[in-house]
Amino acid sequence: MRTALSILYRTAEILGAVSLAAIAVLIVAQVASRLFDRMVPGADELAGYCMAASFFLMLGPALRRGAHIRVGVLVDRLRGGPRRALELLCLGFATALSAYFAWYWVRMTYDSYDFGDLSQGVLPIPLWIPQALMAAGLVVLVIALIDDLLAVLRGRDASYQHAGMQSEG
Repeated sequence: MRTALSILYRTAEILGAVSLAAIAVLIVAQVASRLFDRMVPGADELAGYCMAASFFLMLGPALRRGAHIRVGVLVDRLRGGPRRALELLCLGFATALSAYFAWYWVRMTYDSYDFGDLSQGVLPIPLWIPQALMAAGLVVLVIALIDDLLAVLRGRDASYQHAGMQSEG
């Protein structure tokens, strides 16, 4: 199971990185085309979709790596049972809230597909395509939160608690 989860997190990271690279390609193409008095149709819109995809796809892997901004003013001062209880409460709340957003976004993506919604920009892009990447990122985030929630329930540390130390050492 750990191998499958690692592959899932790595795949989300790679897709997020590809989305960032696509933004760079679109920007370079737009700049180069302006040198020849041309324009890349829909480049701004596509770059926006790639930005959203990269952000959402990186949410789960960033959690696992401890890259999210965490305010541990209270949690870091606690030890033992109280710390574990507060960590469980925070992870439970984050999981429930993220699961609700993921469910909503998956449903909205399906509705966009079902209704045949198209973007209103220069290029008529089916909206379910960028929405699906965002939904996938939210689902990966929920899986990462459940993964950490189960680890803390079993008495282990969450992945983000020691992620910074692993990369330094």
